[in-house]
Amino acid sequence: MNKVHVLVEGQTEETFIRDILYPHFAAQGIYLVSKLVTTKRTKVGPDFKGGVTNYRKVKDDLLRLLGDTSAVAVSTMMDYYGLPDDFPGKSSVKGATCYERVTYLEKAFERDIDSPRFIPYLSLHEFEAMLFVSPGEMGKVFPDAEVENNLSAIASSFRTPEEINEGSETHPSARICKLVVGYQKRLHGPMVAARIGLAKIRERCAHLNNWLHKLENLRQ
Repeated sequence: MNKVHVLVEGQTEETFIRDILYPHFAAQGIYLVSKLVTTKRTKVGPDFKGGVTNYRKVKDDLLRLLGDTSAVAVSTMMDYYGLPDDFPGKSSVKGATCYERVTYLEKAFERDIDSPRFIPYLSLHEFEAMLFVSPGEMGKVFPDAEVENNLSAIASSFRTPEEINEGSETHPSARICKLVVGYQKRLHGPMVAARIGLAKIRERCAHLNNWLHKLENLRQ
């Protein structure tokens, strides 16, 4: 069995992997097992999970997952937007485009973990970017003509959904929350992504597609 651990930062990504990516990869003999980042460990009771508060906790979780020798690989699904300041390469990130910058950070991340089984992935700029692939699907979940029109206007102003920027008021989820009354990330994010479909998302999100190709190449 080709088992792949994927460390994720939140329940939205966890649901996306379970409901959308898992069936796609299982059909190819690759089984994705998602795990939420541990934000706080306790002596009594369950640990606190979710959210990337500092890099040390991410690294600790990854090293534990890499200790599972039955897994062919360990990967991540975390937002590029809002990475902690101590993340590898964050203080020296270079690149003229967001694609160059995210690649720079992923390479720094890969060097720091230093394992041939580690495949880093950071979502440009965050999970919600893929929802701009087809604003009409959001419009169907929230039946308001202005929802689709406003999100379509944003999407058309960028070459790809992944390039929607990382300003504090203009990153993808901030734009959606401002325009879509009642939007709940954990509930509606994976729901809308499922309606859009993985094939269409891959066509428009090159960085995501590249990561999925790397995982598909783990087939034996």
